[in-house]
Amino acid sequence: MDIDLPDVLAEVSAAFARYEAALVSNDTTVLGELFRNDPRTLRYGMGENLYGYDAIQAFRGARSPVGLMRRTARTVISSYGRDTAVASTLFYRDSAPGKVGRQMQTWVRFAEGWRIVAASVSIIDEPKEQA
Repeated sequence: MDIDLPDVLAEVSAAFARYEAALVSNDTTVLGELFRNDPRTLRYGMGENLYGYDAIQAFRGARSPVGLMRRTARTVISSYGRDTAVASTLFYRDSAPGKVGRQMQTWVRFAEGWRIVAASVSIIDEPKEQA
């Protein structure tokens, strides 16, 4: 299996950047496009477990657009073959000092393009020492 093919990493990095821009601007149309429209798609959030595309869309539609700005750090994107990748990042919000968010997404290439099939988001106290 080919790991971290440069062209695949570039494609997923562009999709990830598009997701991040849509997230902080609350562009629910793009967010909806980037999640796979499938009942098996899931997103574990900070206060919700969302099973299926419809549940994720309902959450996005009801979410307040206030306070979504954040900065990311230590983003790692790894690809496995030509059609699967994992994107992981830390994020920080000015509204949550001393906290660090963690986000992981599994991306799969489909005929319509790269789509998130699984995502998880959590927040912890920022560790005193980062490895």
